[in-house]
Amino acid sequence: MTEHVHVRVAVIGSGFGGLGAAVRLRREGITDFVVLERAGGVGGTWRDNSYPGCACDVPSHLYSFSFAPNPEWPRTFSGQEHIRAYLEHVADAYDLRSHLRFDSEVERMTWDAERLRWDMETTGGALSADVVVSATGPLSDPKIPDIPGLDSFPGKVFHSARWDHDYDLAGKRVAMVGTGASAIQIVPAIQPVVDRLTLFQRTPPWVMPRMDRGITGAERWLHRRLPFTAQARRGLLWGIRELQVQAFTKHPEELGFVERLARGNMARAVKDPALRAKLTPDYRIGCKRILLSSEYYPALTRPNVDLVAAGLREVRGSTLVASDGSEAQADAIVFGTGFHVTDMPIADRVVGADGHTLAESWKGGMEALRGASAAGFPNWMTIIGPNTGLGNSSMILMIESQLNYMADYLRQLDVLGGPGVRAALDARPSAVHAWNRRVQDRMRRTVWNTGGCTSWYLDPEGRNTTIWPGTTSEFRRATRRVDLAEYEVLRTSSVPSPAKGANAGAAEVTA
Repeated sequence: MTEHVHVRVAVIGSGFGGLGAAVRLRREGITDFVVLERAGGVGGTWRDNSYPGCACDVPSHLYSFSFAPNPEWPRTFSGQEHIRAYLEHVADAYDLRSHLRFDSEVERMTWDAERLRWDMETTGGALSADVVVSATGPLSDPKIPDIPGLDSFPGKVFHSARWDHDYDLAGKRVAMVGTGASAIQIVPAIQPVVDRLTLFQRTPPWVMPRMDRGITGAERWLHRRLPFTAQARRGLLWGIRELQVQAFTKHPEELGFVERLARGNMARAVKDPALRAKLTPDYRIGCKRILLSSEYYPALTRPNVDLVAAGLREVRGSTLVASDGSEAQADAIVFGTGFHVTDMPIADRVVGADGHTLAESWKGGMEALRGASAAGFPNWMTIIGPNTGLGNSSMILMIESQLNYMADYLRQLDVLGGPGVRAALDARPSAVHAWNRRVQDRMRRTVWNTGGCTSWYLDPEGRNTTIWPGTTSEFRRATRRVDLAEYEVLRTSSVPSPAKGANAGAAEVTA
């Protein structure tokens, strides 16, 4: 973008959320929109995470859009390259390329209360929009802990989400910091090639077998010729996960059976009782995300792998010192330490109606009406917002529910506005707080709050501001329609020419 432009809708991000929003906009007959992407291609987290072994832990036929089924998935659990290819296909199949603006990172966006629009500054130029749909996602900005001495480490340092493919790990002494979903995929992928692998584990995860296999040609042929078979497969995968939800949200004690299965999985692969003791969690399964791998435990038993049951405390040259005082030598450090989830950087760049940033508004904890709208930030919506995450199913289901809400939001604006009048909706603080109170009340019984662990689901105050404490069908019902009683309606008496910067009429508030 070389000059200021105005659009009806600006979408931020081109992962599943952003591309899904773009498709839905076109299906609603809206073509006056752009998708702002800070990188040079689509894919979001599936573009950024290209580390060895990267794959999804949700079955392929469930981890795809319902409106864009893919009969050609090669495996039951797809790898990163297949998911990114799928998103590239969606961009092409739904004619989204003309809306994409690459290398356009949003640096700041400010609500103009007179014109009822968002003024946006990006690395690709300035623009304004009636509505902003933020689909940056919670797993987009890597987090590396502040480790004393890390700056003086003479070797290579990178995060799993910023993998350096030019650096050859073969024959190197590598330290893997963290034992989350990325780490348990990286460890077995790099173990055969490195000289020595040291894994720093603050908290052991619960790991279940990954029932992955290649999808046969006959299956793919059947899904191509008879699409209802793929729909049935997706429905079965969804239904099983819906039935599991009560154990996570209302009856965590029922997860004891799953815990015994996980212990059995570990015992089959790890014969050394001392190593098994280090790998056994002391919290209820499900409190942290249950991880899937059939290769992680076997890799840890190999002679070139050392498990340090402590976090990384300090770096002294090439020597890494754990919190238990043990030391290890390394040529490279790979951090699998997660992302800025409850403190998303985009929140510092969104300036609302009262001149405060979204980060300031959320300093007591993230909260948004139906996971989408924040009070004081009119015509701003987020995809995968507060308390929309899942612990056992596909986030695509939640994204599609939020797209339903977005579509009805835009329809309501059409009805409320008209020739010469621009309208905006601002979530009422009382409605936001009431929604959040209901969510947090339901959260108290869940395994994520009672399971005895500290996870990235929790903010620094210990509040779970990330996970949805119910089924995906419940969330879909809650986001099917916009309830105007939960919003203040803002209107302008005239619409200025954005290009000329004319003065707008005063905004009016409808209770």
